[in-house]
Amino acid sequence: MKYLLHIILLVFLFTGVSAQTDTTAVINDTAQNRIYLLQNIDRDGEVLPEVEIKEVVILGTRGLSDRRRKSEFRKYERLIYNLKKVYPYALIVRERLAQANADLAQIDSERERKEYIKNFEQNVFEEYEDDIRNMTFTQGKLLLKLIYRETYNTSYDLIRDYRGFFSALFWQGIARIFGANLKAEYDPYGEDILIELIIQDIQMGLL
Repeated sequence: MKYLLHIILLVFLFTGVSAQTDTTAVINDTAQNRIYLLQNIDRDGEVLPEVEIKEVVILGTRGLSDRRRKSEFRKYERLIYNLKKVYPYALIVRERLAQANADLAQIDSERERKEYIKNFEQNVFEEYEDDIRNMTFTQGKLLLKLIYRETYNTSYDLIRDYRGFFSALFWQGIARIFGANLKAEYDPYGEDILIELIIQDIQMGLL
């Protein structure tokens, strides 16, 4: 548990400087994937605005015992609790990334860039170390997924690109020992659909 939380903290720090070589790509990707464009479609002579959405599968609870239903509902409530706790940190990562991108874009000297990154990491570490260390195992794994949701980069890729292949390999090995995966992506239409629905409700202030 202790090592996994250290990994989360390190990933949190790495994400803050993940756009050293491209100061706009991550920010633009994040924005573009939040926008849905309506298309004018002719339906029998009448032009209507439409947007294509992916198929939604709704699964009922028929056949489940009352005990199983209660168990599933408790898991759902726990997921809501954990997401409400870690989602703000995923947004902080995105905001700090934008800040780092903007600042690094104005720095030409390699020495000054390294100094900026060093100070940036130190400030983030001091500000959020206690919060990250107090996260549970489950919350840490959710944060890894949400970092990908907000930045479109896996934690493994961030470490590999900016700390080196062997460093990424080492931390991935440690993470796997504790049941985590730094290569985990986020699939809002597949295995993470319930997380996505809860996040959308949080964004709308319904939870």
